[in-house]
Amino acid sequence: MPSRVPATAFIGGGPRTAGVLERLAANRPALFQGPLHIHVVEPHEPGSGRIWRYDQDPGLLLNSTAADVTMFTDASVACDGPSVEGPGLSTWAAGVLDGTIRDVPALEPHLLAQLRSLTPASFPTRQLQSKYLEWFFGRAVNTLGPEVTVTVHRETATAVSAASGGGHDDGPHRVRLASGAEVLADVVVYAVGHTDSLPDPESVRLSEFAARHGGFHAPPSYTTDVDYSGLQAGQDVIVSGMGLAFVDLLVLLFEGRGGRFEERPDGELDYVPSGAEPRVWAGSRRGVPFHSKISSVLRGEPITRPRYFTAEAVDALLTEHQELDFRTHLWPLIAKDAGYAYYRELFTGYPSRVLGTWTSFESRFDAVDWYSTAREELAAFSIPDPALRLDLEKLDHPLSGCAFADHDTVQRSVAAYIQNDLNLRTSPDHSETLALFTALLFVYMDLGRLVPQERLNARSQQAIHGWWHGFFSFVDSGPPSHRLREMLALHRAGLLKFLGPGMWVRADDSLGRFVAGSFQSPVVVDAAAYIEARLPSASVERSANPALADLHDAGWGTEQRLLTSEGAHSTGKLLVSGNHEVLSPVGTPQKGLFAVGPWTSGWGAGAFARPNTNAAPFRENDALARRILSTVAAARPTESQLMPF
Repeated sequence: MPSRVPATAFIGGGPRTAGVLERLAANRPALFQGPLHIHVVEPHEPGSGRIWRYDQDPGLLLNSTAADVTMFTDASVACDGPSVEGPGLSTWAAGVLDGTIRDVPALEPHLLAQLRSLTPASFPTRQLQSKYLEWFFGRAVNTLGPEVTVTVHRETATAVSAASGGGHDDGPHRVRLASGAEVLADVVVYAVGHTDSLPDPESVRLSEFAARHGGFHAPPSYTTDVDYSGLQAGQDVIVSGMGLAFVDLLVLLFEGRGGRFEERPDGELDYVPSGAEPRVWAGSRRGVPFHSKISSVLRGEPITRPRYFTAEAVDALLTEHQELDFRTHLWPLIAKDAGYAYYRELFTGYPSRVLGTWTSFESRFDAVDWYSTAREELAAFSIPDPALRLDLEKLDHPLSGCAFADHDTVQRSVAAYIQNDLNLRTSPDHSETLALFTALLFVYMDLGRLVPQERLNARSQQAIHGWWHGFFSFVDSGPPSHRLREMLALHRAGLLKFLGPGMWVRADDSLGRFVAGSFQSPVVVDAAAYIEARLPSASVERSANPALADLHDAGWGTEQRLLTSEGAHSTGKLLVSGNHEVLSPVGTPQKGLFAVGPWTSGWGAGAFARPNTNAAPFRENDALARRILSTVAAARPTESQLMPF
């Protein structure tokens, strides 16, 4: 009887799994010979998965242009496996139209219309992105070769156990499916993408309050998965959070209910209501939406790789310090790189706005620390207009310190902030914002590569996964600019009101309603409906995904816990090694179990990326694929390990 063919099982079949499959195909000739079984357990369409599935509102868009989306590991990616060029979303769309890309199922008429109108600068619909991701998955499978079989199980994985009945080090694993079937695999990869968490006690309390008083409460969740039909026309709705989930919410509550936007002769938008809309009162910690995407192009010298946050600089810090602190050691380098790129664009693209030459400024800037009076004096002397000097703290908290006298002041201030943001990030005369964007993007992609996570103190790991990710998302990962124009139109129509920064919300039993306000203004409103417009916090312990919950409950995986000066803190993320191995509660690797994605303690950087940026997710995919191939090669089963399934 022949030996059992080695097998790998992916729990989750979205874009991250598709990317790892492409890397398996690229690396297999050098690392693994012979047949291989691959199982992909995914209840939705493989490639797009749940988050990018086709079945969502057609008005929802990507927050990236078509030119900025690819699934291919191009030559810029610093990885051990071979790079494979291929079409990004924009090129793929053109290829579908002209027939050079043929292995695409028939598209519905409205998608064909989108393809015809798509340009590299367009923001595609998520429905169109789902088709690109599904095509990429199919292509990755086809390139694995005839000795590799891929079986897609269109259901949910519920548990993983050791096939021997002992520990995971004893051999292959059983992956149990919701149907009762089982899959045997030498390697299991948890790649479930963004998952739901069971509501925390506070969200449960708020939902129970709403139910008790006939109101409405939506806890943190994926906006498109929430049923908002309980919200009535004209009803006041309190919304906390003004990030990307908030942008999607506005699409669903306004255009999704039949309203539309019309462009005026001056280029502004008017909102034409359908009459079915509620009235939204929105606030957040910052009190303003994420910065819009940028439509300008660089005028000055091109942006290069980071100048201060480099491998050499980080290595020097690691030599000098046993543990690194993000705020003390790393952030000054990151901030200085952001300032360097920003001011370089001002000097080389807009010389009339500065004093002196770039060469002179550069040499003096090199010599000063970011947090120094000398740096502030250099900027004050060289950039006469204070509004053009880079203030990262002000950028992070734009309304900090503002005390608003009344409701009207709040409305004018937030609306003026949004309009000014649009002016800066869509005007061809302010490309310094693009230079800043690019510098932060380079650092975001390099951070996990340059800084070993185990050499960071606990406070820094918390800061990177918390503040730094939030700051980067606020500045670099916002919505298309027309979404902010739509917000202003809704505001002018009286259907979107602003609560301001420092938002608070409480459930008032005496009123039977939710009450909300801002710590920086006297505005207080009450409403029967409250929506928490943000993604669920990571929590393996409270995961709504049965496979993750089982991993935790069985004691094979655990949440990452950090010991800080304030005591123990759980990030809620699954603890993994730098090689993406699942770690036990005592930190030992679970042989053959890997996990990758935003809910793990790894750096995490999305599933697709901009072309030619040495994208972190592609580097991770390559390293993980090579580790998988090495593991299955070392675990070739013998005849005695044969198990019938």
